[in-house]
Amino acid sequence: MVARARSHDAEVRQLARGALIEAYWRPVYTYLRLQWRLDPDSAADATQDFFVSLIERDLVARYQPDKARFRTYLRVCLDGFAGNQVKAGRRHKRGGHLSVVSLDFVAAEGDLPRFEPGTPADVDDLFYREWTRALLDRALAELRARAEAQGRTVMFEAFALYVLADDESSRPGYAEIARRLGLTTTMVTNYLAQMRREFRAIALDLLRDITGSDDEWESEARRLLGGDW
Repeated sequence: MVARARSHDAEVRQLARGALIEAYWRPVYTYLRLQWRLDPDSAADATQDFFVSLIERDLVARYQPDKARFRTYLRVCLDGFAGNQVKAGRRHKRGGHLSVVSLDFVAAEGDLPRFEPGTPADVDDLFYREWTRALLDRALAELRARAEAQGRTVMFEAFALYVLADDESSRPGYAEIARRLGLTTTMVTNYLAQMRREFRAIALDLLRDITGSDDEWESEARRLLGGDW
């Protein structure tokens, strides 16, 4: 997608830019809220304006894969943009800037209380955390959509019960999942193994789309999935 966003074909370029915005807008919004301490309306405005600036100034075309990861490059661009916005005291009307992608700021805002750190995080770690969460959320949504389309809703429900628990103490065991869904423990074991494989494959495909090179993709995959990638 990074390469296609530089394409001379306007349609290809538009689709690629839309995909990049879809992948990065939520980390950008959260970063502006937590790191730059913008209020919700200002962060929503700045998120839209940042991507407009990214497109108008053709900043993706300036990205050099041998210099930095794409997400790091984007975060540095964002810091520069936010700093200029704060200095200038700029605030624009929201809406109409990015019709190519639906930006659900209400949902993004609803996630903040659960994820805001108690102490300020390293800026790159903060952006990485939100970038990772957005990527995995997209992978989970894609897995759900595929499972529902293929009549495998129960398989996804078993996976969701296991992986979406708030913490280890509240995570149900295989026998408990089997009881809740009317399955056998063996079926739960097989379902979870299959869903894990598919979830990992989807996450890696999404990751490949939003990284700047094969080396970056491999490096990010190792960090994201550890030895399982």
